[in-house]
Amino acid sequence: MTRPVTLTINAGAATITLSQPEIRNAFSDEVIAEITAAFETVAQHVDVRAVVLAAEGPAFCAGANLNWMRRMADYSREENVVDAGKLAAMMHTIYTCPHPTIARVQGDVYAGGMGLVAACDMAVAVETAHFCLSEVKIGLIPATIAPYVLRAMGPRAGHRYFLTGERFDAAEALRMGFVHEVVGADELDHAVDSLLKHLLQAGPAAVRACKQLVLDTAEREITPQLTRQTVETIADIRASNEGKEGVQAFLGKRKPAWLS
Repeated sequence: MTRPVTLTINAGAATITLSQPEIRNAFSDEVIAEITAAFETVAQHVDVRAVVLAAEGPAFCAGANLNWMRRMADYSREENVVDAGKLAAMMHTIYTCPHPTIARVQGDVYAGGMGLVAACDMAVAVETAHFCLSEVKIGLIPATIAPYVLRAMGPRAGHRYFLTGERFDAAEALRMGFVHEVVGADELDHAVDSLLKHLLQAGPAAVRACKQLVLDTAEREITPQLTRQTVETIADIRASNEGKEGVQAFLGKRKPAWLS
């Protein structure tokens, strides 16, 4: 029996793949647990330096599995809190993964799937993909994914697409910044590989520190405390073995040790 989520690691890059194309890679509580476990595994894997979140079939992710939704319909409020907490924990695990993450969007993205894409650091989509925050159409709201989706598309776009539940295309997703690049289907792997090439050529510790820097500073008020934090962060990196090696390699016009 095929697992709903698979994990492979090759040459420093991990690929986590949603593998239920027959149901458009829709969520269930079991799938949420497997995605969470996969990201927790790669976070601890010493050989991983970047993570690709991919999917099989015509859709990237269609949101909630119908059978899961049928079970949820009979949940008490307390049971809903526990259930939603697992989805929120998965999103946070993806967003805070210490390695850079790339969403490889090969098809349509609906509802909770929007959170998967938004929680990744980068997203590349095929030009035929469509996107939709469809929750209001069935009397719900995209609450647990909202912190990530709003960071990706911005509040102004959120006002429209959260409230209308209308579908938009890849060109609109690119315009608002929800995805970083839109390509033809035959160019998708090349675009993802290009991002991976950049990530794998950079200093491993520097990439992790840069990701944490973004998480720590984005959308925060620039206070003396934040300024001091950034000063201490760069001082730590400059004084590290990798930082010293990178600067010495640059000055010596040679490759740094991590590329040797």
